[in-house]
Amino acid sequence: MEKSLNAEQVSVEPKQKQAAKPVDRPFLAMLGMLIGGFVGMLSETSLNIALPSLITQLHTSIGTMQWLVTGYMLVIGIVLPMSSLLQRIFTTRSLVLFALCDFMVGAVISAMAPNFAVLLVGRMIQGIATGLILPLMFTVATLIFPPYKLGSAMGMIGLVIMFAPAVGPTLAGMILGLLSWHWIFWLFIPFLVVAFILAAKFLPNVGTITKPKIDWFSIILSAIGFGGLVAGVSLASDSGWGSPQVLGSLVVSVIVLGWYIRRQLSSETPILNFRVFKKSQFTVGSILVMLDFVIILSSMYLLPMFWQNGLAIPVAMTGIVMLPGGIVNAIVSALAGRFSDTVSTKLLTTMGFGVTIIGLVMLLLASSTSPMWYVIMAHIVIMLGVPLAMSPAQTFGLGALDERTSGDGSTIMNTFQQIIGAMATAIATSLLAFGNNAAGNVNHQIAFTQGVHVGLWFTLIVAGVAFILSFTIKDRNRA
Repeated sequence: MEKSLNAEQVSVEPKQKQAAKPVDRPFLAMLGMLIGGFVGMLSETSLNIALPSLITQLHTSIGTMQWLVTGYMLVIGIVLPMSSLLQRIFTTRSLVLFALCDFMVGAVISAMAPNFAVLLVGRMIQGIATGLILPLMFTVATLIFPPYKLGSAMGMIGLVIMFAPAVGPTLAGMILGLLSWHWIFWLFIPFLVVAFILAAKFLPNVGTITKPKIDWFSIILSAIGFGGLVAGVSLASDSGWGSPQVLGSLVVSVIVLGWYIRRQLSSETPILNFRVFKKSQFTVGSILVMLDFVIILSSMYLLPMFWQNGLAIPVAMTGIVMLPGGIVNAIVSALAGRFSDTVSTKLLTTMGFGVTIIGLVMLLLASSTSPMWYVIMAHIVIMLGVPLAMSPAQTFGLGALDERTSGDGSTIMNTFQQIIGAMATAIATSLLAFGNNAAGNVNHQIAFTQGVHVGLWFTLIVAGVAFILSFTIKDRNRA
């Protein structure tokens, strides 16, 4: 009896350590997607540093110009909910190759844009590609990597998601110091070509094609709900939070989203399977990932403009002074995933958000006369804390799901991450404008610094909520 039980344990254990869809070289299989995802996330913040000069060249306000950021993320948020459905209709490789081609088309349109409208169209076309690639990275990783290597896989994805937005302003600043803003988009093309070749050669088809019936009404509800939410918050920068169009958009979108969620919960084949939120581990992990993303996007939106308008640093120099933080972000992003396989998840996330709070407080204490080294140090501290929390939180949340629901979980996590990130950017913009106007008749640098501080208070509050929530994590060996 005992011998047969031991034999059964031996036979079961290797299966538990195997990947759901084993491949010979999983990293090489994901490399094309990782490069495409890196370019997509790089695009989210690469224009932040160019916004002050774009406002002058294209003759628009800061509220209008922020649509280059929020409009891009808005499309991502609309496409993301459909990615789980698309993975059941089309093969993994065909979706990724289409997304990479789509991104190249959008990049060319943006690079050749003569005005704001065409530039915005190009940005939104790029958003379609990023909305497809992001959830596929998570889905494929959970299928082709064994459970004991999932933390390392999430570390690779975390490196893409966290390092790209952090280094975007640096690369854009260097380009703007030598060339025009058009070259920010031309730079994407060679990377996308390499990603296309790698994906076409090494990416396996790991999804299961079921050809489900398409619920077009749910797709319409999703677009109206998520799109209206981001649009309403974005319009508040110019129109004010109390304006009829802002309030109307927010109220309608919340009602439509409630309708959409209820419809998905009652559907046998939902576009987004919200039932995964019944697992408290996934819920906590997802919320922490979303809050972490809010911190990185809002701070990386405010900081480049603070360098240029608050500290009067030239645009090319802005990219250089943000490089140390980007390097630290890359190193920590790569290591955090490996640590999450062996070190306490609660310890890593709590420490990450705690360090982030310290960096944000340092920025809030910065003035228009602060020395350059001090602001660089504050940026480095933030870039140390944010990625330290991201990978463990992702691994913790997705680790609660099985093979059947992993795709739904990654899609939901990325959808709300992008929607909330777009809202965070819009909120930071409106708070920046409010603080700037409330400063009164003072020096422009002082007024702009006050506006940045008001925006950073929002980021600090989010970090504080995430820090408190991270204490509810239960480590895997104790759960």
